[in-house]
Parts: sequence; C-alpha cells; structure tokens
Amino acid sequence: MFDGFVRLCAATPALEVANVEKNAAEIARMALEAAAQGANVCVFPELCLTGYTCGDLFLQDRLVRGALEGLKTILEKTRETDMLIVAGLPVADGNCLYNCAAVLQGGHVLGVAPKTHLPNYAEFYELRQFAPAFEGERALRWFGEDIPFSANLLFACRELPEFVVGVEICEDLWAPDATGVRHALAGATVLVNPSASDALAGKRDYRRELVSAQSSRLAAAYVYAGAGPDESTQDVVFAGHSLIYEYGTKLAESEPFYEGLLFADADVGFLALERRANNGFRAGEPSHRVVEFSQPLRALDLRRRIDPTPFIPHDPDRLAERAEELLSIQAHGLARRVRHTRAQKLVLGVSGGLDSTLALLVCVRALKLAGLDAGRLTAVTMPCFGTTQRTRSNAEIMAREVGAELRVIDIQKATLQHMADIGLSTEDRSTAYENAQARERTQVLMDIANAENGLVVGTGDLSESALGWATYNGDHMSMYGVNCSIPKTLIRHLVAYEASHAATPELQKALLDVLDTPVSPELLPPKDGEIVQKTEDLVGPYRLHDFFLYHMLRRRAAPEKILRLAKIAFAGEYDEATLRKWLSVFIRRFFSQQFKRSCIPDGPKVGSVSLSPRGDWRMPTDASAELWQFSDK
Repeated sequence: MFDGFVRLCAATPALEVANVEKNAAEIARMALEAAAQGANVCVFPELCLTGYTCGDLFLQDRLVRGALEGLKTILEKTRETDMLIVAGLPVADGNCLYNCAAVLQGGHVLGVAPKTHLPNYAEFYELRQFAPAFEGERALRWFGEDIPFSANLLFACRELPEFVVGVEICEDLWAPDATGVRHALAGATVLVNPSASDALAGKRDYRRELVSAQSSRLAAAYVYAGAGPDESTQDVVFAGHSLIYEYGTKLAESEPFYEGLLFADADVGFLALERRANNGFRAGEPSHRVVEFSQPLRALDLRRRIDPTPFIPHDPDRLAERAEELLSIQAHGLARRVRHTRAQKLVLGVSGGLDSTLALLVCVRALKLAGLDAGRLTAVTMPCFGTTQRTRSNAEIMAREVGAELRVIDIQKATLQHMADIGLSTEDRSTAYENAQARERTQVLMDIANAENGLVVGTGDLSESALGWATYNGDHMSMYGVNCSIPKTLIRHLVAYEASHAATPELQKALLDVLDTPVSPELLPPKDGEIVQKTEDLVGPYRLHDFFLYHMLRRRAAPEKILRLAKIAFAGEYDEATLRKWLSVFIRRFFSQQFKRSCIPDGPKVGSVSLSPRGDWRMPTDASAELWQFSDK
C-alpha cells in the first residue's frame, strides 16, 4: 500500500448449489489464501454462499438462514486477517428478500449492500425472488451488532485515504444508470462487483468493454468477480470470467471456466490525483454512509507490469495503427496552418537526425493534404563545425527522395563572422560557440520563409522540451512545431514505421541509417569523421527521461514513487544509483528550463502528455524544484 498501490483479488470458488456449509468453508479457505498473498480486498461472486442459480429455493427460509450461518463461519475463520472480503448472500429484511453483498473484515461485518438493478428479462427473473434496493439506510441486527444496510455505502481506509471501496452487484453495472457512478462521485476509487453473468457467444468481449469503460470514465479500479462453472447448468452456463481494470487498462483477466484467485495491484494514489485534475468529479456528491476500516501500510512486490517505454504500444499491429494515427494528426495540424496562413512553401531544416527526419515526412503528408506537391517543401541542410558526412548525406538523400527542393547552405563562414563580431575565439567551445550555430540556422530558415512566403516548421520534440534541450531562439523557435508533443522514444518508432513502407529503396536505406545514428546536435567538431557529441552522454538516456516524464506528468507521481517504479521497469539494465542520478537531472532541468516552454510555438497535441503553455501545462518559470529533488545523501 506504499505509494498508493493496493492489491485487488477476484475469487471464483468451487461451489455446490445450495450447499452453504461447503461453500462457506471454501470461501473462507480462499480468503485466507488471498490474504496470505497480500490482498487488500478479495471479491467473491454474486450469491456465492448459496450459489446464484438456486431459483425458488431462495424463498425457502432454511436457505436464507443457512446463508447467514455460513457468513458467520467465514467471519470466524477469517478473524485474524485485516483484508476486506466481499461475499454475496440473500438477506431477508421485513417483507422483502434482497440480493446482497456483505463486506467483512477481521471477524466483523462492516456493511451490507443490496443490489439495485434486478434483471427480469431473457434468462433472468430475479424479481421473482428478490426486491430491488431501497432508498436510504437501515440496520441489520446480526451477531449482536448493528450492521449498516444500504446501497449507498463506502468503505474507506484510515491509513490510505485514497483507498475507498464501493459495491455494485452484477446488473448494477449493466444498467443504464449504473450505481458505480454515484459511488465514484462520492469518492470510491475501487469498485467491486460480485457477479453472476452467464457465458454466451460474444458476451466475454462485451463484458471486457463494459468494465473497461466503467473504470475509464470513473477514473477507478474495478474488480469483477464472476460466478464459476459449478453453478447449475440447467439452462445456462457460467464461466467464472473475472476481470481487474484500472482506468480503462486491463490489469488481469481469468481464463475461461476458471476457478481460483486472480490478483492485480491498482494505483489508487494515481486515481485520486487524476480525479482532482478533472472537474467532472467536483459536482455535488451523493449522500453516502462512509464506513471506515484500518489496514496497516505495507509494501507490495508489485503484481503489475511497469512498462519501461510507456509511450509505445508493444503489439506490432497496434503500434502501426498508432503511428499512422499520430502522423495523421501532425500532418492535418500543419495542413490547416498552411491553408490558414496561405503559405506558399514549407521551410524545414534537415540535419539527418531523428527529429528533422520525422518533420520532413510530416511535411510531405501535410502538403498533400493541402493540395500542394512535395516541391513546395524547401529542405535546407546547413553544415557547420560539427556536421558529419553521414548525417549530411542522409539529409540530402531524404530531401531528394521525397521530392522536396533541397538547399545546401554552409553556415561556417557566417558563424565565424558572428563569433568575430562578438569577440568569441575560434578556439572557444562554450555554450556560446554551440548556440551561435543553432541561432544562425534558425535565422537562415526564417529569412528564407520571409522571402518566399513560407512557413518554418519546427522539429523539437516533447523530451527535449521537458529537459530544455534546445537553444533559446534557435531550434527552440519556429512557426509551427509538428513534433512538440511526441517523445523521443516514440519518434524512433514513427520513423521506423515510415521506413517500412518507404516509396523508394534509397529513402528506406537513408531512414534506417538515421535510426542507427547516435542522437546528437552536432555542434562540436567530429573526430575522425565520427560524431563526438552524443546527447544521451550529456543529459542521460531518453528511455529514462521519457519514463520520468510520463510518470511525473501523466500519472503525477512523486519522485520517490517514480524511482521505485523505475527500479522495477529497468531492473538489470540500470542500477539504483544511475536511476537516481538521471531522475535528479530530469527534475532539475524540468524546473529550470520552464522559461523555454512558456513561449514555445504552436503545435499539435497528439497524446496524453503535452507541455504547451496554452494547453496542458501551466507552470511559473521561477518555481522551485526543492520539494521534488532528491537529497545527495
């Protein structure tokens, strides 16, 4: 439970219809096993103490009383665990019988939630035996205690306030006015669903979609525990389909016709932060009774994959689909800007590096969308002190192969004149020496654009923006930045996607060589014709920085949590000292370089993380990083 993680468990027991004693023993056994594996909450299926398919046996008092005795057995056997247990049973109160879920902990019943929406169509006829949930709250006198009895109960952890559990039972999710909505608005970050949903052709897919959508729009974790194949098969079959989702992402899913325990660790800390950032959760909260419980904070050996490259889909088909989608967004954004400004040309600096290569490919797409041919793209390569033959050659080949107008403008003479004008020695290798080249290149591009009614297209990416790895008023500036919200690790895959179906063999060869070229600004002279200035040697690996960027901005994680996740994601690749070093660099640069982001050009947001000062990220340029920075000790 450190860092906001809780372990969720969906349990499908082997049961015998109407054999409460056997079922209670099995539920207790499985609950203890789940607790031994560190679960914070374990959810059993709908009416699991009796079996969902008891039919008119539910109208027999012996079964109802037997279920209550079975619940007592579970309480006695699980008295020593602090795990929440959610188990289904029929509950009689006054003239009505209710389909309920009891929430148990440490030998006590914390509360009982009745089902609100009772299916009475097709193969279901619950209204024959059960009444829907009532308004307000009642009390059940069980085992010498008064138990809260209401459909509007929340169960909140004292030690981890972000861990709040709400219960909806099977059809409560499937109904148009799903009860989980009001639970989430009242503060539930974990929705649990004891369910009995039969197995029909196509229903498994629909169930996934339903749980995914509910967890996504409610920014919640969702535990769906399905009744298993031991239910009666008189007319239907139950497959024990269980699911655990977090904010639309599947964390775990059971196999068909499964009986057993399904675990996953959900980040309720992230979910709570996500809701604070979404004003849709600030509406007036429904009236709920909050029942508090205690669970000591304990570290979990996380049962979830921590993706070292969170911006990149890992399924090849999905990656290709995502690449096409992102390239289309970039191109349509630029094409709209071309039409609006009535620009006659696009002007782009091409270096033979990853960023300018992607921008080149986007420009070609944008011109086509704008009804203009590729010859309206002026691709300018500007060799200077650090340019290598390899990158220059690739830049020239790519420009020619896409049909752009290629210009080669050597800026060495102009840069040397500028250095002389400001009294900078030719032996100087300071930041001024490097930035003079970057600013000269930007001046060339801007003036060409002015002369030819063109639009300068920027190449800088999201990772560089986060680190401030750009020359202010140099490559930092353009008239439209097409790569502004694409991280460096993803750019590599977009270029690879374009290379996979390049128009000519020569273009494909050049694109593949760009992918194989070290990332470098090429501002220092090469050695023996090879690049000596490698960006990742200076600011750190982009794999790490993109990981830090995602978790700091998208998941709003604190540095200690980011470090813990990075240790899992990069185990065997980077040690803790290295991770700590580059995370400290990332945080320091992120705060100190905000002044560059505060005035970046327009550009399209393409994913969930953006640093536009007009969009997703508003930050004072002089904010202190002290609270976020690691100690050197």
